[in-house]
Amino acid sequence: MDVVVIETPQLGDRSYLVHDGRVGLVIDAQRDTDRVEEAAQQAGVEITHVAETHVHNDYLTGGLILARAHGAKYLVNAADSVSFEREPITDGQSVQIGGFSLRAVATPGHTHTHLSYVVTDGRTQAVFSGGSLLYGSVGRTDLVGPADTAGLARDQYASVRRLADEAGPDAALFPTHGFGSFCSIGPATSAAASTIREQRATNHALTDPDPEHFVAELMANLSAYPSYYAHMAPINMTGPEPADLSLPESLDGAELASRLARGEWVVDLRRRVLFASNHLDGTVSFEYGSGSSFSSYLGWVLPWGEKLTLVGDRKDLRSAIRDLSRIGIDRPDAAVGTEPHILAPGAPVASYPRAGWAAVVAEKPAGEPVLDVRRTEEFEASHVADALNVPLHELLGRLDELPAGRIWVHCNSGYRAAVAASLLQRAGRDVVHIDARFREAAAAGVPMHLQAAQRH
Repeated sequence: MDVVVIETPQLGDRSYLVHDGRVGLVIDAQRDTDRVEEAAQQAGVEITHVAETHVHNDYLTGGLILARAHGAKYLVNAADSVSFEREPITDGQSVQIGGFSLRAVATPGHTHTHLSYVVTDGRTQAVFSGGSLLYGSVGRTDLVGPADTAGLARDQYASVRRLADEAGPDAALFPTHGFGSFCSIGPATSAAASTIREQRATNHALTDPDPEHFVAELMANLSAYPSYYAHMAPINMTGPEPADLSLPESLDGAELASRLARGEWVVDLRRRVLFASNHLDGTVSFEYGSGSSFSSYLGWVLPWGEKLTLVGDRKDLRSAIRDLSRIGIDRPDAAVGTEPHILAPGAPVASYPRAGWAAVVAEKPAGEPVLDVRRTEEFEASHVADALNVPLHELLGRLDELPAGRIWVHCNSGYRAAVAASLLQRAGRDVVHIDARFREAAAAGVPMHLQAAQRH
């Protein structure tokens, strides 16, 4: 039995291909299924089974697409009210797949109907835990709704313990979430691999003897998650269509300029340094980079369902179209190019200054505010003295709350601040982008406010 890991770092998730050299099982496939197809082709195996651990909230599944393409059995919890044909599976049920077997284990917590799978070939054992037991923590329990959160947190505590008991200590653990996904909560680690034995020794869900303490701790750490999550599960319940990953024909300059003049959403994928120095007026900056949270933040910040145009080079455009398809943003228009004056000749261009923390200390007038666009929990842990906090995902709805005059905007690394700076300028505000790491602020002499626990 071999396990092939298919990473989606942009969303902090993993999919898996499990095979015996002849036939394969795919678990928690993402919508861009060509990556799974390639893995199966390289392994020389036929995909005969596809399984879901749960109805996903953070991405559109490729499970149904794969199952239909290969005539594979699609294993989905019998309790899920999906509108497509599937092979219903229930707690304790086993399925033989070539030289290995799969057994479903009910692990409610991340969702009510969450399943994990214990897979074995008689010699080795692997646990596919979805959003249940993660490396160092568990999947968040607040995605179903506020009234269910505490109950699901209690379920999560019991579920991961049952799962650990049902699997052997040497079983390899393969979660779907926990690699930067907003679906994880608590002290998730950046480990690349783990076992049930290691998690028994280190995971707070398995080391905390008091379930109510665990629940209280988990709920205290719940934080904001992307607003587009609300659209994922309903689509997954009906079955997403295959993604169109083709690069559309490039818009001409007149059409691009017209869209900007009408106030449509035009996203510039270039590096934020280039954007700050020269961009088409009215565009917004979502710097594209491998492994970045581009799609998470774009889907979270911009209004859902509105027309979208991407601007950048062909490589970034193709990658961005793929990333966005995973969260249901399909077939955005595109303008190919990186020079604003060539992309839309005659259209207005703009720029704004960038600064490091030393410049904040030396050059920022006393009356000009610092805007921190990190999430609330980041701000509460430590922030620039007298800074304002409006999390990036709330900024468009709270622009009227900001004071008049020039605003200096920062985040943790500079990425979110670049998005915020472009949104502020698009709204007619005078802005300075603090393009520096927050952890360097104190050393540069910026006055800081720390939590009481950090001051002692």
